[in-house]
Amino acid sequence: MLPRIGLIVAVVAILAVLIGMVAGVGAILSQGGVAAGNPFAGTSLYADPASKAATAAAEATEAGDTDDASVFTSIADVPTAIWLTPEKHPIGDIGGYVSDLVTAAAKLGQVPLFTVYGIPNRDCGNFSSGGLTVEQYPVWIDEIATALSDSAAIVILEPDALALADECDNVEERLGEVGDSVDALAAAGLTVYIDAGHSNWGPPAEMAELLNRAGIERARGFATNVSNYNNTDREQYYANTISSLTNGAHYVIDTGRNGNGSTGEWCNPAGRALGATPSASPSGSAQDANLWIKPPGESDGECNGGPVAGEWWNENALELAADAAR
Repeated sequence: MLPRIGLIVAVVAILAVLIGMVAGVGAILSQGGVAAGNPFAGTSLYADPASKAATAAAEATEAGDTDDASVFTSIADVPTAIWLTPEKHPIGDIGGYVSDLVTAAAKLGQVPLFTVYGIPNRDCGNFSSGGLTVEQYPVWIDEIATALSDSAAIVILEPDALALADECDNVEERLGEVGDSVDALAAAGLTVYIDAGHSNWGPPAEMAELLNRAGIERARGFATNVSNYNNTDREQYYANTISSLTNGAHYVIDTGRNGNGSTGEWCNPAGRALGATPSASPSGSAQDANLWIKPPGESDGECNGGPVAGEWWNENALELAADAAR
């Protein structure tokens, strides 16, 4: 963690980097050279004003901590995926929640990015355990699909679900749940990327087989490096291999926290940095975009001094920003 005095000295440099990152997001997503079929071409992504980063910025401002508030605000201003969990937004509530977000984004001419994270036996009882029952899950998914129907919303589907399927000892069940979810969301006209783990997890051929069995051809493609730290070049190699084995499926990479690459540790490793902000990829590549999917500043779990998974952690956000400015 950066010492307090060091943070104060570095805050101007941090803000300069972050402001530059944020300023380029809209322009990059609208740049030329992006294939017309790329869902991010000419798209402005939505930054949720109620995000945990935005809340932390407001709290720091109220406390008179302007340095921290400025850093948190700069993180909050980067469009980042909004995570949908049944614990926070259960059946009967989730539809209205996502509908309101689509409406708010549309007023700004923007598109929301969602991460759907409620599959049964989620995370196999680890730090992000939870999810719905087998009976409840399709009802929850259908409510999301109905509420988002014919919107331009983009969905990252179930981080770690396929990558953990063997460990959870429910491969066939997971394949069915993911495949049915793809069908429901795609039928609603949504752009869907199935989570495909990351380059430091398992062989790309094994993931490609799971994606094919889950119905990757009915989705836009897959997502890699969600909630992880692997550098972009490594993820592109992994993802391009998977794409070649899935009939050219497109992909997106989570670059929110991969500015310093990975140490091989996945849970709140020290010394990591913010990565490249969201940008559409040039035509001629299977990659559609770099995205911020896991919100920087939110904990991976109760490890290395972090709070429970998904909770905001001031010190981590400050460290990610400070290391990005170096």
